[in-house]
Amino acid sequence: MTVVAGVDSSTQSCKIVVCDADTGTVLRQRQIPHHDGTEVPPLMWWEALRAACDRMMRDVEAIAVAGQQHGLVVLDASGHPVRDALLWNDTRSAEAATQLVSELGGPQAWADAVGSVPLAAHTVAKLRWFADHEPELADRTVRVLLPHDYLTWQLRGGDPATEPTTDRGDASGTGYWSPANGSYRPDLLSLAFRGRSPALPRVLAPAEIAGHTPGGRLVAAGTGDNAAAALGLGIDDGDVVVSLGTSGTVFTRAASPSADPSGAVNGFADATGAFLPLVCTLNAARVLDATATLLGTDVSGLEVLAAQSPAGADGLTLLPYIAGERTPNLPYATGSLHGLRPHTMRPHHLARAAIEGMLCNIAEALDRLPTVPHRILLIGGASRSRLIAHAAATIFGRTVTVPNPSEYVALGAARQAAWALRGGPRPPRWPTPTGTEFHSLTAGIGTAIRQRYAEVRDTYYP
Repeated sequence: MTVVAGVDSSTQSCKIVVCDADTGTVLRQRQIPHHDGTEVPPLMWWEALRAACDRMMRDVEAIAVAGQQHGLVVLDASGHPVRDALLWNDTRSAEAATQLVSELGGPQAWADAVGSVPLAAHTVAKLRWFADHEPELADRTVRVLLPHDYLTWQLRGGDPATEPTTDRGDASGTGYWSPANGSYRPDLLSLAFRGRSPALPRVLAPAEIAGHTPGGRLVAAGTGDNAAAALGLGIDDGDVVVSLGTSGTVFTRAASPSADPSGAVNGFADATGAFLPLVCTLNAARVLDATATLLGTDVSGLEVLAAQSPAGADGLTLLPYIAGERTPNLPYATGSLHGLRPHTMRPHHLARAAIEGMLCNIAEALDRLPTVPHRILLIGGASRSRLIAHAAATIFGRTVTVPNPSEYVALGAARQAAWALRGGPRPPRWPTPTGTEFHSLTAGIGTAIRQRYAEVRDTYYP
């Protein structure tokens, strides 16, 4: 048996799965938590990865890392981080993004250049903030990496003389690499970093080998978390994935690059050589976590409460922008409740409103994709709730399929490792995940919930 490993280094934790390279069967897995926050010492990711790999790597011949996108990792000449990494969900770079959009000539210019319009999340905006607010540290920066790039480089030994690598999927989220042309835009890097030109990782093809660990294991290119999830799920044309993690993402596979001047759709590349138009919200599972804390319970208790409230929460609506928002682009927004009456001021109605508000925000993201979905796959921790899956089908107005629970980001990374090990024009054929279909339980109520949500949104953020 040939054995491979895949890593999911996310905002919340590091997960590793070890698989049979021929069948994709998961042989063993482990999870190590990450520290919370929007800026994190990159070494903590590496320590978590090493802990996750401990006693897991016997017989493993190849490994790949999938990581959270956009995060800014800056290294000095010795290969040490100049500052803590700024994560995708750090919104201090919102004004920097606005500046950059204006300086290049507007949203269309950015969409044409790199397929996406900078928002606070994008690496290019974080570079501008860094240059303006910490210029002395910026002057010490000789390399700029993404989280998965940093971990892949560390797996290869972390030698400053070793050239770091990335892949097209993760590079496409930086704001200075063009998916359409397959090349960096040094002019945009220099624009963002106030004339500085740090070294960037070499962009590998999907099945290209990044190198080897000091012990001789093959290290594959790796990719961003959403591209890895798409690979783990084996999505095809017409499939749309809705991922309910800390943030919410909605993405699909496309044969050609996209360039949305509104900035809502990110024109990313995927991990197979195709493209991955994607819409992201900052608020998904964090809305449930925060509401559960407010109500003095956990997420399971929140679901129990929500089940006691009817669809529509008797008119209570939660606008879920509790961490600002990326789509729509409202980095300084706050959450709000509308429809408070004596009879709606109950824990079970608030629990239901939190779930529905989160899903209405995701539904608006779904509407922005340039495709009509043939199938909607619901993944992420929150998807494991039957109540949330039914509510999603109701609010989306479509049947929703929840694949059987698995670590699809890590599984996609493992599939890429197997591909790099075996070679060939396509990834290895692993079985398509099976799942459960969920349908709307109440005809017409989903439309009413979304209409009320839109009215509330327009009241607070016209």
